[in-house]
Amino acid sequence: MANEIIGNLDGQNLRIGVIVSQFNETITARLLKGAREAADSHGIKEENITIVFVPGSFELPAAASKMLETSNWDAVVALGCVIRGETPHFDLVASESARGISEVSRKFGKPVIFGVLTTNNMDQALARSGGFAGNKGFDSMSTAIKMVGVFDGIEKFTNINGAAE
Repeated sequence: MANEIIGNLDGQNLRIGVIVSQFNETITARLLKGAREAADSHGIKEENITIVFVPGSFELPAAASKMLETSNWDAVVALGCVIRGETPHFDLVASESARGISEVSRKFGKPVIFGVLTTNNMDQALARSGGFAGNKGFDSMSTAIKMVGVFDGIEKFTNINGAAE
């Protein structure tokens, strides 16, 4: 029989860091609202959430790295919004923020969730930050909670059954 490890949405006793880009603040404020709603609905106490604001999405990975280097959060949620313009700037920021967030997660062995909207226009961003397409902030916080459970499950399984070869 296969072993299954599945995260759940029990956020009790979790400490979550949330990093929010101030660029496109109209959107990122909505993402933060969604993340806070998810945290509340899944049992995370307000005092167990730390919110850090950074200038833009490019700065999200550095802040996530510093947070995990200096304290013991169970997960970090990185929220931002990059809207395509007329220059290659969009591609650079979107790509590097995604790559950096992924690297931080692997480096520290903790869930660092990419909650950055990458859209073609403001209407798409509004739709994905509490409009008809849901709220990526809510989804990102929920993903963080589930991934803490997944990481814990993998660690417990490994401790019981020995390290993978």
